[in-house]
Amino acid sequence: MKALIINCTLKRSQDFSNTGALANRALEIFKEQNVETEIIRLNDYNIKTGNSSDEGGGDEWPLILEKIKKCQIFIIAAPIWMGHLASNAQKVIERLDAIFRDKSLSDETNGQYMPYGKVGGCLITGNEDGAHSCAAQVLWALQEVGFTIPPNVNAYWVGKAGGEKDYVEAGGERYLYTNRTLRYMVANLSWFANLLLNNPIATNLLEEGRKAESESDKA
Repeated sequence: MKALIINCTLKRSQDFSNTGALANRALEIFKEQNVETEIIRLNDYNIKTGNSSDEGGGDEWPLILEKIKKCQIFIIAAPIWMGHLASNAQKVIERLDAIFRDKSLSDETNGQYMPYGKVGGCLITGNEDGAHSCAAQVLWALQEVGFTIPPNVNAYWVGKAGGEKDYVEAGGERYLYTNRTLRYMVANLSWFANLLLNNPIATNLLEEGRKAESESDKA
């Protein structure tokens, strides 16, 4: 069982990341579940804007896409900036949109998208409110491209309104609500990932699509 966490901080790899600190805490808990976990920082790669599997010109998204293919648990970890989901997280979501057009990312026998059989979750950090909105954006997008979203698979920490301190500086690592939801997330993602591994989704999207065409007016 393998988990992949993409840290979508806007900071470069040499700079401390509070989002990365929360992701590292998740990694420690995944170890208790015997789940191998890799954390990558999106800013360490040359990821071009776009919505294809490979934008060319040195685009390194294909490297990350291969990591997503090999994992069973996928987590987007992102900070809140100006009240919105960080642009790096939105970039990941936009690049995953290629799943709808790239035939190599679907099963030719049943039409299932590459993320079918994988579970998704999210981690959010910030120094003010907005975590629920950001988590909603991430989890909706993940289910749209085929990830299974179990219950209680988001965890977050936000500081006081107008505050200067973030997750680590403000002692978020000892905050009960964040730690509880983090453990809920890891436990549920691990359980459902094992469930799907042993009970693959049987839905034939190609067949269901043909049924829909037969009962619908042409566009």
